[in-house]
Amino acid sequence: MSATMAGVYLPGDSTAVLRELAVPAPGPGQVLVEVGASGICGSDIGYIYHEHKGHRGVDGPAYRGVVAGHEPSGRIVAVGPGCRRFGEGDRVIVYHIAGCGLCDNCRRGYFISCIAPERQAYGWQRDGGHAHYVLAEESTCVPLPAELSYVDGALIACGFGTAYEGLRRIGVNGDGDLLVVGLGPVGLAAGMIGRGMGARRVVGVEPSPRRREWADELGVFDATMGPDEEIAPEFATTIDCSGSRAGRATAIGGAAEWGRVSLVGEGGTLETEVSDALLHKQLTLYASWVTSLTAMTELAVNLVRWGLRPELVVSDRFPIEEAGKAYELAAGASRGKVVLLPSPELT
Repeated sequence: MSATMAGVYLPGDSTAVLRELAVPAPGPGQVLVEVGASGICGSDIGYIYHEHKGHRGVDGPAYRGVVAGHEPSGRIVAVGPGCRRFGEGDRVIVYHIAGCGLCDNCRRGYFISCIAPERQAYGWQRDGGHAHYVLAEESTCVPLPAELSYVDGALIACGFGTAYEGLRRIGVNGDGDLLVVGLGPVGLAAGMIGRGMGARRVVGVEPSPRRREWADELGVFDATMGPDEEIAPEFATTIDCSGSRAGRATAIGGAAEWGRVSLVGEGGTLETEVSDALLHKQLTLYASWVTSLTAMTELAVNLVRWGLRPELVVSDRFPIEEAGKAYELAAGASRGKVVLLPSPELT
């Protein structure tokens, strides 16, 4: 193992910078993961790549100038003292928040909602996965089944985990149809998982013809529609992955009487007429932020059981040396998910 490695940093001016840094050594309860794949998330683009701002920052910007990337998956190559569950050679997904482990949210597995001062997100307050190696807390590692690739694992780490939690909240099953609004990577994930959970029919809504075409090519949905097409209020479950006011209105409008609506898209606002749109239809709205450690573990197992591969939604893969090109594409005209492969020799 080399003493140094390359890591990607985001200055906040729509560029990605590669820097050389020391390979860290794991301390107590920590593991060193050789990164096989690390996804680029929409929140990386919106909150860090263009400019450092908000997103749960307490004292100034949330991004602390660390190695970027909160969607890593790879193989453990070294373990620190006191590690008990994972060892060298284990394939893992890294859940992207290291919480305090003691608050109620952490004890439920929702490290994402930890509010303790020591809470740190990979790629935001501590070095993340856009590097050859990432130093991870053993408590944040999720087993990656042998049937899934490291790219699959990287997608489970955020987008697929987020979609799964949103669909679990609204109880998607074979008794009704599912409407997915916004066919970016999270929306594509919702379509795939919704099918795995048994939804009778899965329909997608997306304003971009390019993304609709990509979704159609993948065969994820029974049908895709533009936002101007009439959507009947007949869906037992709907999920908005767009994070837009118009998208959320579409998800609410497409819900049937007694329907259940999940909101997982970041940012924007929610604006709706209340009586006819919500009250008279007896709707239930769920707001969901990422997922829990236990649900992420469950999802990895379920994807194998359903015969689904998250990497299907990946349109572009780049070596870490081309991180600048990867981010530029992810922030612009990518059809699907963009992923970095820091250690492409890992299979």
